[in-house]
Amino acid sequence: MERQEQAVPDAVMGRIGQVVMLHHAGDREEARLRFLQLWAEIGEDGDPLHRCTLAHYLADTQDDPSDELAWDLRALTAAEELSDDRLATHHGTLAVRALYPSLHLNLAADYIKLGHRDAARTHLRRARGAADALADDSYGDGVRAAIGRLELRLAGTGPESEPPGGGPWGPPHQHRP
Repeated sequence: MERQEQAVPDAVMGRIGQVVMLHHAGDREEARLRFLQLWAEIGEDGDPLHRCTLAHYLADTQDDPSDELAWDLRALTAAEELSDDRLATHHGTLAVRALYPSLHLNLAADYIKLGHRDAARTHLRRARGAADALADDSYGDGVRAAIGRLELRLAGTGPESEPPGGGPWGPPHQHRP
């Protein structure tokens, strides 16, 4: 009889998910503290999936745009070290290249917050260039729409009063990794 292999649950990803729920429930400060504790456990040389995911979410808990940028850059660096095989252990058939549109979109939003429009445009072009890796689902549609809204904003035709990290033109709240 053939046995089907089951994925072994990843305890770190489970812990990250629990803190994400805490953050989405509104306890941003406690989420930031718990994420930082996890980061101290994982370390700069830890599993790229854990570092990418954790840094991605840690960026969302930052008050200072420079700190948010630093965490988003860490997420991108970790994604560049991540293999499709490792990602598949957690996300099935999701390819690493499908992470790049959101990662670059977040960086573009960070650079806008910091007043670095040229850097924002660079990352927005990278997000648009990588968007073909997104699935045709609500997440992919949300990221593509956010890229479009940010493009309008940078072209001077989008709403000026919208906050870069969210709202109608920022990154969607449903995140991957």
